[in-house]
Amino acid sequence: MALFILLLSVIGLTACSNDTKTEPDAKLARTKEAMQLAVYKSPDCGCCGLWMDHIESLGFITKTHHPADLNKIKHTLGVQRQYQSCHTAVSTEGYVFEGHIPAPVMQRFLAEKPQGALGLAVPGMPLGSPGMEMGNKRDDYDVLLLKKDGSSTVYERIRH
Repeated sequence: MALFILLLSVIGLTACSNDTKTEPDAKLARTKEAMQLAVYKSPDCGCCGLWMDHIESLGFITKTHHPADLNKIKHTLGVQRQYQSCHTAVSTEGYVFEGHIPAPVMQRFLAEKPQGALGLAVPGMPLGSPGMEMGNKRDDYDVLLLKKDGSSTVYERIRH
């Protein structure tokens, strides 16, 4: 009798576990889709490639584009001059990632999806940011939350 009850329990757990897989699998598929990025950069920029290596190592999938007029792309996407860096990435959801943003910060942003957000930016090319590693030289910098209304706020402070 105990063996019969144990067998029924195992069958019941197996049947239930198959039903619950659907939602996490769908969430994982949505997350993976969000982690696909179109990256716009100059073909000659080495630090952009290093940044792409960094984000790919943490699960992002990139497709590189070398537009004739990178500034026009940035302008069209709403990235104002004071927020610009050497490359611009765009998620499948339309979020913009400008510059050398750490991948974990991008992952958090994509999970949170702040209301009114255009994306994130690390203006310039701070030493020590992903793709801009120079030995022990590291600048403190801010990752900015770019808003659709053209304003920005500090999303995360990077301090070394």
